[in-house]
Amino acid sequence: MLTEEDYPGAIQLCLECQKAASTFKHYSCISELNSKLQDTLEQIEEQLDVALSKICKNFDINHYTKVQQAYRLLGKTQTAMDQLHMHFTQAIHNTVFQVVLGYVELCAGNTDTKFQKLQYKDLCTHVTPDSYIPCLADLCKALWEVMLSYYRTMEWHEKHDNEDTASTSEGTSMMGTEETNFDRGYVKKKLEHGLTRIWQDVQLKVKTYLLGTDLSIFKYDDFIFVLDIISRLMQVGEEFCGSKSEVLQESIRKQSVNYFKNYHRTRLDELRMFLENETWELCPVKSNFSILQLHEFKFMEQSRSPSVSPSKQPVSTSSKTVTLFEQYCSGGNPFEIQANHKDEETEDVLASNGYESDEQEKSAYQEYDSDSDVPEELKRDYVDEQTGDAPVKSVSRETLKSRKKSDYSLNKVNAPILTNTTLNVIRLVGKYMQMMNILKPIAFDVIHFMSQLFDYYLYAIYTFFGRNDSLESTGLGLSSSRLRTTLNRIQESLIDLEVSADPTATLTAAEERKEKVPSPHLSHLVVLTSGDTLYGLAERVVATESLVFLAEQFEFLQPHLDAVMPAVKKPFLQQFYSQVRDVNYANQFTGL
Repeated sequence: MLTEEDYPGAIQLCLECQKAASTFKHYSCISELNSKLQDTLEQIEEQLDVALSKICKNFDINHYTKVQQAYRLLGKTQTAMDQLHMHFTQAIHNTVFQVVLGYVELCAGNTDTKFQKLQYKDLCTHVTPDSYIPCLADLCKALWEVMLSYYRTMEWHEKHDNEDTASTSEGTSMMGTEETNFDRGYVKKKLEHGLTRIWQDVQLKVKTYLLGTDLSIFKYDDFIFVLDIISRLMQVGEEFCGSKSEVLQESIRKQSVNYFKNYHRTRLDELRMFLENETWELCPVKSNFSILQLHEFKFMEQSRSPSVSPSKQPVSTSSKTVTLFEQYCSGGNPFEIQANHKDEETEDVLASNGYESDEQEKSAYQEYDSDSDVPEELKRDYVDEQTGDAPVKSVSRETLKSRKKSDYSLNKVNAPILTNTTLNVIRLVGKYMQMMNILKPIAFDVIHFMSQLFDYYLYAIYTFFGRNDSLESTGLGLSSSRLRTTLNRIQESLIDLEVSADPTATLTAAEERKEKVPSPHLSHLVVLTSGDTLYGLAERVVATESLVFLAEQFEFLQPHLDAVMPAVKKPFLQQFYSQVRDVNYANQFTGL
């Protein structure tokens, strides 16, 4: 019976034998048999405990029903529940250790057993960067299986409690009913308290793994993928026991702030390079160009636009209420999707959030040689050109194409004016918002860094086109006190004016300089001192209008930023946007 996992039958048979032996205990041979039957019963309990432990990783309703019936026959329902929680705790510990150990040994490439003797915390530090993400995904998949088993265990008890209540109402002894109700109440409370305990264990294990590796060296997409996995895990915790996952949030916040500081510093250096190589010519875009067409902002478009018709909205709404546990109860794993997207090496790891195609992005802006962006007159071999009262003359298509594209693009009706650098800044803002959307606890840090992108662009345009050396004795040489205040603030907080580091500087001063970036220099290809180019009039127009366009995009994003900004930090956002709206002063320092 035990071999066939018929635990209730084995116990029933053993109890019947004990009863019979008790009846004939005055015979010496039977007395000896009775003690052996007791030993057998204890062995059955041990095997039953092993059977109970199997529930923790792969819940089987028939198997669990037999185990519970067996414990009920023994009168040890409460003991079974105590043991079950111990097994779940042990299952979490063993699961995470085996998953991480497998990856560490695989990457080590040897059969050395030294890793098996390490503590889990120390083992996590041996995970290589290449195996970090697949290991994290497998870790979450394995922990999901444990939590799902607990969820299904609770479901089983809820269902059978209802059945027992129904059968009790049909009539049983009062004594038996009271005892059953007591056991049932104990089990229910134990299971409810266990939810929080199990989720806490899961959080601590994943936290240890997260903090075991320095993620600042990861590529942006890889780091976003890590955030996406943890975001999904926190959703599991919310549905599992209503937890806000403070432990996970704090650990990922530490990694995120550390990562983002390094990432942002590199992006500022790249932005300086872009600005120093920018020739301030138009980046040709269609008149209906919107930042929502860019790959980095697809997640916003999806959240704004329903994917189904209004008539089907009630169906869509009801489907969203299905929890992950209900969705994957009969099979599958919510972390399988994440792993699949990673394996496909899609352009962006957040493809599940709406990044399906980059065709729209390709159509948003075109190559300079594309005929679709060339005015109609350029599509003829020769065109007639007349300037003022001068006679009409024929100009070849090649001659016209050799002229600056901005000469024609500036006349496009409603076409936004921006440069390649502007587009780069907008893309960065989109990437920053992706991270903020996934991890709201660092929202303020991200928005602060986003504001620095705008500040640096604003400061660069002033440096390139507005600085008047003859007025520098009065500060920044500007007629607007508000603009002067803004630029002074940017210069003090963001611009590194020192040529070389002072070896005697304090550690604090050195750290502050790390977060600053040198002032950019105008490309030598841009000439502002020649009358032939009207002292860089075209470049000044493009620079000014691109700044205005950038400010408009930040205004467009204000509701999204305001929604995630912590209440105590909202004054910072309001101050930043008052500065964004002041870009109308731009014409004061670009010579227009």
